[in-house]
Amino acid sequence: MGKTVRKLQVVSPVPADIDIANSVEPLHISEIAKELNLSPQHYDPYGKYKAKVLLSVLDELQGSEDGYYVVVGGITPTPLGEGKSTTTVGLCQALGAFLDKKVVTCLRQPSQGPTFGIKGGAAGGGYSQVIPMDEFNLHLTGDIHAITAANNLLAAAIDTRIFHESTQTDKGLFNRLCPPDKEGKRSFSNIMFRRLTKLGISKARPEELTPQEIKKFARLDFDPSSITWRRVMDINDRFLRKITVGQGPEEKGMVRETGFDISVASEIMAVLALTTSLADMRERLGKMVVGNSKAGDPITADDLGVGGALTVLMKDAINPTLMQTLEGTPVLVHAGPFANISHGNSSIVADKIALKLVGRGGFVVTEAGFGADIGTEKFMNIKCRYSGLTPQCAVIVATIRALKMHGGGPEVVAGKPLDHAYLTENVALVEAGCVNLARHISNTKAYGVNVVVAVNKFATDSEVELNAVKAAALSAGAFDAVICTHHAHGGKGAVDLGVAVQRACENIAQPLKFLYPLDMSIKEKIEAIAKSYGASGVEYSEEAEKQIGMYTKQGFGSLPICMAKTQYSFSHNAAAKGAPSGFVLPIRDVRASIGAGFIYPLVGTMSTMPGLPTRPCFYDIDLDTTTGRVIGLS
Repeated sequence: MGKTVRKLQVVSPVPADIDIANSVEPLHISEIAKELNLSPQHYDPYGKYKAKVLLSVLDELQGSEDGYYVVVGGITPTPLGEGKSTTTVGLCQALGAFLDKKVVTCLRQPSQGPTFGIKGGAAGGGYSQVIPMDEFNLHLTGDIHAITAANNLLAAAIDTRIFHESTQTDKGLFNRLCPPDKEGKRSFSNIMFRRLTKLGISKARPEELTPQEIKKFARLDFDPSSITWRRVMDINDRFLRKITVGQGPEEKGMVRETGFDISVASEIMAVLALTTSLADMRERLGKMVVGNSKAGDPITADDLGVGGALTVLMKDAINPTLMQTLEGTPVLVHAGPFANISHGNSSIVADKIALKLVGRGGFVVTEAGFGADIGTEKFMNIKCRYSGLTPQCAVIVATIRALKMHGGGPEVVAGKPLDHAYLTENVALVEAGCVNLARHISNTKAYGVNVVVAVNKFATDSEVELNAVKAAALSAGAFDAVICTHHAHGGKGAVDLGVAVQRACENIAQPLKFLYPLDMSIKEKIEAIAKSYGASGVEYSEEAEKQIGMYTKQGFGSLPICMAKTQYSFSHNAAAKGAPSGFVLPIRDVRASIGAGFIYPLVGTMSTMPGLPTRPCFYDIDLDTTTGRVIGLS
């Protein structure tokens, strides 16, 4: 990677992220592509600093060997985050800029919700960032806008279909769905044959259908109370969580309650992340279940005739976006599914392309959202199942701050100054909190990967505290544990981590082991995951029991499980720190993303539309109208 590497001039104290990002002139994206041996026909530039990498590169490199595959997870975090994205970027800068390895970082695309809300951007931090930071955190190449458009087209199709079915006879409905052409001949459109096949009707021409078949074909007969599909937008707007539609005079009598989710919570985002090809995406989008008929049969996007149109809206979004780190190493940014409700990992296609581009001996480092109990578990049991890829190493990011919290330290609250306990040496608190790290290590090791612990060092951490974490990590079975200073020093501060990760990848001897087989029942799979959290059992609400029964009957029981629970504890109770055990995990409801390919049980209450705080991040965001630069992004 020698030619593109950029040596950083680091200063102390570390300036604001946006100031660091703006101080570095990015390389032209063609230079980043060239270093990966990407020929111009395999990418489309979007301006000077980003490009869409086309899936055709996979066909060309089909016979090439894959590089090493590394996933970065974390311990159970504080609300401040422990620097997982920063560590992912810092590790890649170390591998590419200092250890002379071919490397690609694979990251999720951030939502504008956190960017303008409470968390800020997600491009990494300090001297370990993706640039241009403003482009990364804002529109990028428009993928989230494409998802929003596709999602809302499907929402409009649902309500419109219910409206038309309520005002027309079976025959009238059928005649409008299959209108005569100029010669007076009727025909089925291509997508209609999918519904006919599903109904077991093998006739090729509309006039051949019996009145009974006409009714089955034309009338979806939605049960409005069963509709799960909601509209989306990519900003935090709490007042849209619950809305009423159909209040216009022309839709009188068609009023129903629904709501908005944030765009990254859309199933279409999860489909984008888990798809393996354009053809696979077309099938997944068409299979998305949006509700049931009054007879209890699932109704899909293809039943509504919209699966093809959704694919057209998503045809460019399937291509990952190529960017770069501060030190000129390549990054593929793609997909950004919600890490609570969805599986919280970037896309399979980006990882597959990256593994071919780095080749044998190269490294692909991808990040899994939240703590390893959520992100890494879903990476292994959902993402790796659909991709067929096997990671060699899992990194677990830890901080002294989070370990002290798990050891019984005072509450950590975003926006409030840290308690004195977090700013002074307290080895006993750190050691007590290492039970959380130990459980994450043993859970992750069970998949057959080597685990490397990255301790993200803060200025207030003492040598004794850091050594205590290293000792606890090794005694819990970690392959290695390394202190990292990549936030302050860039790739140079993660060289030891890079060396440890390389050794971990080279010394893997086991195949990937899943937590559960897919032929287990839905409940057995839920219970296997709950056990990994430390639960002694699972308790299902009446609604959850009903949904499990329905999904099993509809033939969806063999899908993997995607638990929707708090990221702040192994348990359902965010206040239960450390490594709680013996609790009963309550399953409030069970829902399904059939197109994406998972069942998601709800553990407690999950908000799919965040709200804005009193002082959102947008107070600090502005444009320098002289230079045209964005200022105030965090």
